Amino acid sequence: MERTAASLISGSVTPSTLISKLQSYPRQNNLMHVLQAYGQLIKTIFICKYLLDKPMRKRINAQLNKGEQLHGLRVYLWFGGDGFIRKKQEDEQQVTAKCLNLLTNIVIIWNTIYIQEVVNQLYSEGYEINDLDFEHISPAPFEHINRLGKYSFNTNFELNNKGLRPLRKLNNF
Repeated sequence: MERTAASLISGSVTPSTLISKLQSYPRQNNLMHVLQAYGQLIKTIFICKYLLDKPMRKRINAQLNKGEQLHGLRVYLWFGGDGFIRKKQEDEQQVTAKCLNLLTNIVIIWNTIYIQEVVNQLYSEGYEINDLDFEHISPAPFEHINRLGKYSFNTNFELNNKGLRPLRKLNNF
């Protein structure tokens, strides 16, 4: 295992080459068996730490929830094909997937800019901003997006000095 690790670190063999060579043997060789057992050991240690450390579980679950929210955004934006890419050519499939990625990134950037504006507004109004609160904020909410129906482009509002729309005032905050 040490020689394998040294070969990987030195770059004399790539991980993909190592895996393909190990998988090409007709029966499992000793190195493959040892690497699998080592991986199981690492996984077992992690699971024990996970079960014993409640703050760690909370952090991991918070990140998993953010990942699920991002997945939910992508599903919400992908509404025309029931979640299936119906193009036959690979180039057309890639264009469709890249368009979804672009649209997702646009929504995330939009949300991030306006979340920052809300934080700045709260800070300027004297609210205490705790850095730990940012762990609970995700840039992937999509409830404000109208993907179907009528669109209204009201150009009568004034933009602030950064070219952004003014924030809505909520009475219950």
